[in-house]
Amino acid sequence: MENHNVSPFNALPPVVVALAVVIAGIEGMFQLATAGFLGGQGGVGWRLGAMQDYAVLNEVADWMLANGRFPPDQLLRFLTYPLIHAGFVHAAFVVVFILAIGKMVAEVFSPMAFVAVFWVSAIVGALGFVLLLDSPYPLVGGYPGVYGLIGAFTFLMWVDASRRGDSRMRAFGLIGALLAIQLIFGVIQGEFGSVVADLSGFIAGFLLSFLVSPGGWRRALDKLRQR
Repeated sequence: MENHNVSPFNALPPVVVALAVVIAGIEGMFQLATAGFLGGQGGVGWRLGAMQDYAVLNEVADWMLANGRFPPDQLLRFLTYPLIHAGFVHAAFVVVFILAIGKMVAEVFSPMAFVAVFWVSAIVGALGFVLLLDSPYPLVGGYPGVYGLIGAFTFLMWVDASRRGDSRMRAFGLIGALLAIQLIFGVIQGEFGSVVADLSGFIAGFLLSFLVSPGGWRRALDKLRQR
């Protein structure tokens, strides 16, 4: 008899569920605060306050580079910004991508490798955001980390295509479609900060996979020797 009480989360690697729960939980807190159930009257400003304290801001990065000073509490922004989102829809899409793409990556990568891909990609995405652009908007949300996971997933498809003798360019179909959509929205909105951050995250996730995937470094060396 089929067990209808089996949780759908049982099929997901725990590290994927944990990351999704943390992001969903923080967004849920902001939603409750905005509705007045948390923090009283001050709860309405929790999201804005979190963005001011934990988002990646160009003016903060410019100040650190100009003065050659890198306070730990300001560097922490590069780790915390993926957990804060602009709203419910923003966070919901990130969670959906983590559950979908993250599941496929975490079934192959170790939990530590999964976490490394997400956060290193997020950091590289933020660096691309502050070094390549001068956006007046804060960088928040988990998309650069998610695009890093897409980079890792692309790596897996790329390796599989190579093994089967198929065209490896097909592995880049997903990122190509997503970036095309983002470029359209960037043109409409006149803001390309998220495009640069996400593309930087994707590149970081793809390249990092050569090091952290099972047999990744050996596979990379074998490819180099074949040239």
